[in-house]
Amino acid sequence: MTEGITTVTIPILLLGCGGVGRELLHHIVASRHLHSKRGLVLRVVGVCDSRSLLLVDDVPTIGFDDAFLTEICRIKSSSSSLSALLDFGHCQLFKDSEATTKILDVAGFLGRTTGLSVVDCTASTETVGILKETCDLGCCIVLANKKPLTCGIDDYDKLISNFRRIRFESTVGAGLPVIVSVTRVLASGDPIYRIIGSLSGTLGYVMGEVDDGKSFSKVVLAAKSLGYTEPDPRDDLSGMDVARKALILARLLGWRINMDDIQVESLYSNKHGPNSMSTEDFLRTGLPSLDRDVQERVSAASSRGKVLRYVCVIEGSRCQVGLQELTKDSPLGRLRGSDNVVEIYSRCYKDSPLVIQGAGAGNDTTAAGKNLNINAGLFMDLSSAAKHEHHAGSRIELTDAGANSCILW
Repeated sequence: MTEGITTVTIPILLLGCGGVGRELLHHIVASRHLHSKRGLVLRVVGVCDSRSLLLVDDVPTIGFDDAFLTEICRIKSSSSSLSALLDFGHCQLFKDSEATTKILDVAGFLGRTTGLSVVDCTASTETVGILKETCDLGCCIVLANKKPLTCGIDDYDKLISNFRRIRFESTVGAGLPVIVSVTRVLASGDPIYRIIGSLSGTLGYVMGEVDDGKSFSKVVLAAKSLGYTEPDPRDDLSGMDVARKALILARLLGWRINMDDIQVESLYSNKHGPNSMSTEDFLRTGLPSLDRDVQERVSAASSRGKVLRYVCVIEGSRCQVGLQELTKDSPLGRLRGSDNVVEIYSRCYKDSPLVIQGAGAGNDTTAAGKNLNINAGLFMDLSSAAKHEHHAGSRIELTDAGANSCILW
């Protein structure tokens, strides 16, 4: 520990042991020395997957050591159960509703004493209830999962009723400071009237390569081989992930809208959808059949001196996601590779927008690189959460948290 720096210890309970969750654990282990210099200690007290909760024996004082965290990653990367770790000792396993109750017990105790960050690295819509309850118990919520922020507006209102305890930087723009930038502009009293951005590193890469004359299908397959796309590229090409990010930004601006209010352009038709053909058939025959239409649109834009980019636009009463023709010399028009770019227009940034740009689908050619970028946002949020816990003057205490869900992640 660097002399003269106050140490802040923040307990962490991780929901989700998929790729993002495991990469977060790896990053925590690899960054101990850097965190020590900053006076930050991240103490993982529990890890939860879709079936069970693994908890340290003595929650108030210890966390899993680095060797154990590494073993968790190894076990889960092989799709094994967390129960396989019981042989190592110094931990407890809880399943189903018992696990949910235990999470709330831990949240209730640490939330009013040392503080606790509940980190959601799942891809589930079912975490909203437990996130809300742990937040009410005084915990900080850190989200890599976009879905709790894109649920129905009533559930969203309940979740963000303790807005200062929620961190979600990594839900939009991976590791880029998009959320904090929007929040700071608004907090300064500067109204934002337009946001336009390329929020999918995958689609940014695809459209940039197609603009250079390559066929759409070959570029998508190349992106898949680089680890940029989901196993089924239609998950990216549908535009729904971009729409979720657009909804998060729109709600941050105060818009009272739901997913159904967003105009979303999919890059494939229903006849090429998952209900009509398998992933293998789509890659073999469906994807190449899209080449002509995409190339015609690219050529039409080029004839007008513009380029096609897949963007979200939030302006006036419109929240729209899809292909847009943009000038070649704009930040979005110059976009190449898998970078994300966001332009924010406000009263102060009227003629020259605030532009945020950086790696989107990964700064190396693997899916792990993508997860590392997401975790840059998570670490920004965890540092912020640590400051919140350190400076908090009081905590909410509830005597009966209840357990309204027994679904784990």
